[in-house]
Amino acid sequence: MHVLVSGGTGFVGQRVIDHLLARNHAVTVISRAPASAEAVFGARVTACDYDSLPETFDAVVNLAGATLDKRWTTAQKQRILDSRVEITRKLISTAESRGATRFVSTSAVGYYGNRGDETLDEDSSPGTDFLSDVCVQWEKAAKSDKLAVGIIRLGIVLHHSGGALGVMLPLFRWFLGGRLGSGHQYWPWIHLDDAAALYVFMLEGRHEGVVSGTAPEPVTNREFTRKLAGAVHRPVSLPVPAFALRILYGEMADMLLNGQRAIPRRTLKLGFTFRHGDLPGALENALAD
Repeated sequence: MHVLVSGGTGFVGQRVIDHLLARNHAVTVISRAPASAEAVFGARVTACDYDSLPETFDAVVNLAGATLDKRWTTAQKQRILDSRVEITRKLISTAESRGATRFVSTSAVGYYGNRGDETLDEDSSPGTDFLSDVCVQWEKAAKSDKLAVGIIRLGIVLHHSGGALGVMLPLFRWFLGGRLGSGHQYWPWIHLDDAAALYVFMLEGRHEGVVSGTAPEPVTNREFTRKLAGAVHRPVSLPVPAFALRILYGEMADMLLNGQRAIPRRTLKLGFTFRHGDLPGALENALAD
């Protein structure tokens, strides 16, 4: 297929494109700076901006969205929302009018809000906080009567090259890795390669509806901290108090202190196989790859 990928130069997007190319799909990367995208991928892909999308294509993989790791000012919260919802609406409309049949979009486990140790799956209700509202609107923007739309609610994506693990590793290696707040909050996670493979699985299988992009065994932050410290052969350091995170990050600290015990019930039912289903093995691979 000829697949358009938005957010293709990002941490997850680059690995998704690697998987698409390995499956012999042709890829066009959508970027506000096409030259930069071409510099990342070379001749393996073509690149365009949002105002010069191809006249025809078969499918879209949508990973676009402003970063969440900046302090959530009113302006930044609006950018977080618009960069997901407005781009998704535009891509859906364009795909419907230019012959595409498949659309795989992104959401996040933040959809569920802070739910303690409640077990959550794809049919669980949304939360009521800022990220929940963003995810609800994001998923609503991906609705279409003309396309086979699949939506992946991603958890914490693990790989040493970026994401949460890329930020945490230096701290753990400097003996500064400790649990966050109480440590009781669940951290649903997924290895980067499993995340990328899931996008391709949803695309090629023409699967519709929401699936969880999380490994089958979510763990608490306390357990995650212990397993990561062991993987880098360091002791667990002192915990980081919740109040300190809130002073440092403001409302953005909710991402670290809140949790979702999300399980991939429908993902497994559709037949997807996780290559990295246990946390110790996933961390070992994510650190070595």
